[in-house]
Parts: sequence; structure tokens; C-alpha cells
Amino acid sequence: MDKLFGTDGIRGVAGEFPLDEKTVAVIGASFAKQLREELGREPRLVSGRDTRESGKWIETAFHSGAASVGAVCESAGVITTPGVAYTTGAFEFDAGVVISASHNPYQDNGIKIFLPTGKKLGPDYERKIEADIYAKKGTAFELVQLDTSRAGEFHGAYVGHLLEIGGGFSASEKRIVIDCANGAACAFAGELFERLGAEVVTIHSSPDGRNINEACGSTDLEHLVRDGRFAESRLRNTVLEHSADLGIAFDGDADRVLFVDEHGNFVDGDATLWVMARYLKTHRKLANSTVVATVMSNIGLEIALAGESIKLLRTDVGDKYVLDELLKTGSEIGGEQSGHIIFPEVSLVGDGMMTAIRVLKAITEKAVSLSQAAAGFTRFPQTLLNVVVKEKRPFDDVPQIVTAATEIDRELHGEGRLLLRYSGTQNLARIMIEGKDQAAIEGQARRLADVIESALN
Repeated sequence: MDKLFGTDGIRGVAGEFPLDEKTVAVIGASFAKQLREELGREPRLVSGRDTRESGKWIETAFHSGAASVGAVCESAGVITTPGVAYTTGAFEFDAGVVISASHNPYQDNGIKIFLPTGKKLGPDYERKIEADIYAKKGTAFELVQLDTSRAGEFHGAYVGHLLEIGGGFSASEKRIVIDCANGAACAFAGELFERLGAEVVTIHSSPDGRNINEACGSTDLEHLVRDGRFAESRLRNTVLEHSADLGIAFDGDADRVLFVDEHGNFVDGDATLWVMARYLKTHRKLANSTVVATVMSNIGLEIALAGESIKLLRTDVGDKYVLDELLKTGSEIGGEQSGHIIFPEVSLVGDGMMTAIRVLKAITEKAVSLSQAAAGFTRFPQTLLNVVVKEKRPFDDVPQIVTAATEIDRELHGEGRLLLRYSGTQNLARIMIEGKDQAAIEGQARRLADVIESALN
């Protein structure tokens, strides 16, 4: 039986197994049945989706399956992933369901489920759902109508929650540009930051079902920087054009956020961790003087934090691993280079809008610009390459890959890092190399990519 759940739920091409209508209904029924057996009563579920054209029918199919075993389902409509997680707990639902593929292109979609605590579904649930999918593939369900009667109430409560996180600070002297990625942030970001008092310019805020994450948002910022084309960024250009204090870029479901400072420079998740760790330490809120990040975080972050007597703990890639380590160590902040930041004292879910509010509050309180707040963190040259693969064989089982990786490790002379891993959600091998010379590490990454492509395709 193939494993269907990755690090962020089930994800794939909308309309194809396991995200075809009948299989999605089986997923809904399987989950709701397990939850009913655990609770001893009919479970109450709330769901939400991003702006993909496939979102509504997938959400409807999930509700239909869940309703067939007695679940009571409501929809928050288009809402961010952290918005669903908040609604689940605040309105005392038994679980929250997000229909989104986050930063992926519009053709993809996904299903991830939150418990009221904000934690994602555990492996026992996942294995049972997978077993039911393969046992019941093709089962017919009667489609139901989405109940969106309280969607406006859910939205209002979530915005109020985010404003409360801001602690009443005023951003009245700030001018910001927000890239909504034509995604879920479109329904919230402009209103949220205007209510904080900021002067707001929004871009990529006209979703049509197919333009989510398309040459926009946080994912595009990453690609532009990686490819050396950052000058082409519309967010950067708009920040400079409007003499804005900063630019904010969300991904499709707004659980990630990246920034552009007032000079148009890129501020990624590592830099955000650096800014917020020092801010929290100043306020004596950095428990254990510890920050949790992943193996993808730049070695420069580790060096900079050490200079402030702050320890960096690394986990595998994936926000659920970051969260596990945060809870295990009692730490107050963790995240990923991609801009997925978690403040467990407030929420167990990465929330791009919450992170943006906290960064804005930090620089406002300190009366510094974003570039000044981010100063002191020197990034080592880094290159990232993705290689499409047909199979995900363990790298150690492929002699050609082992040989090439060993050669590159020797060439780095202990003054860099090579990280080779598979994507948890796509058929991709990911190569990350850090070192002192950009041209050298790019050549090494391309050389290793050629070996992987030959060996695994």
C-alpha cells in the first residue's frame, strides 16, 4: 500500500487519485468515522480553502463523505490555513480541514487536518485513512451543499484575533506593500493592516482560480533570489516606487511570509528568526535562549545567534518537525527559511499574517527600519536545486549519488554544507549546498543534479 500522507497532509494534482471526488469523499468518511468512535458522538468539523478553482468541489466532496457517517460540517469559505486552525479551537470544533496546496501551482491541491490544539493529524489516523482509501476506492457518496452560513463570523473572529496579537500597537506611520499571491490572504491582509493604521498597497490580489502563486507571492521571491533575478520582483519594485517601509509576501494559503526591506533587499525566514529572536530576548520571552530551525537554515544564522548567546536547534524539513521540537524543548520561536514561522505561545500553526504583525511591531517599538533590525546576520552563499525524479530511492542505496556527494563534501573542506533530501510533497530531489564561493557551489550542485537525474530517471 503506497503512503499517501506527506509532511503536510495529502497533496497532488486535483482531479487525479487520491484527489479525485470519490477518493476525497472516502477520506472525509474515514476521518469522521475514526473521530466519532474516539469521541463517542457525532463530530463537528469546520473546513476552509484557498482560491484554487478545484477547492470548492474538493471541500464539498470531503463534507459529503464526512456527513455520510454523521459528521456535522461547516465551511469558512476562502480562508488562510492558520485561519482554519484558529477557527477550529475558538469555535470548539472537533477538527479543522484545510483544502490547499499552499505554495504549489493551481493544478495541485491538498487536504490537511488540524485538531483543536492546532496540531496536525497523527500517524494513526493517517494510516487508517490510507487503508480505507485502498479498500473503498470508487465508493459512491451523495453530494451535500456546503454550509457557509457562519463564514463571515469566522472571518471576523480571526481578524480580531490577529489584531489582539498586535497588542494594540499602531502602525500609523508605516507604508507597506502586500503581495497576496492571488491566494487566501486576499480576503484578509488589506483590511488587517489598514486596521493597524498602516498605509497599504496590495498587489497580486485578484484571484481567478488559476493565478495563485503564479509569478507572485513568497514562492516567487524565493525563485527570483535563487535565480539571481531579484530586480524583476514586482514587490521589490513597488516598495521602491512607493518609498514603502517594507514589503510583505504571502504564499497561497498565507501560512508563510517573506519580506522586502525599505531598500528592496530580500528578508527570508532565517532573517525573520534573527530579528524576532533578538526582540523576544530583549523582552525576556526567549525561553531557553533557543531558536528551532531546520537543516535548510543558513549556517550564517547559527553563527549570528551564537554571537548573541542563543542556541540554534535543527530539525528535519517540515513545520511539524519544528513544532515537535518547540514543544519538546519549551522554546518560543521556530521556523523555516521559506518563511514558515511558529510562535507556540500564541499558536501551534505557522501564520504569515501573525508573523508580519509581530515583525512590524518589533521594528515600530524599536524605532528602526527592517534593514536595521535584520543587520548582523551574514548569510553564507547558498544554492538550491530541485531535480524531478521518478522514484525516491534512498540516496545511500545509489552508488553514483554516494560517490558524487562524497566528492563534493571533500571539496567543501569543512567550510560549507551539503544537504540532499527528497521533497515531502512532490517527486523532487532537493540539493542544498553552502560554501564560501557562489560560483563553486552552483557548479557542484549542477554536477550532483546531473548524477541524480541519470540515476533516478
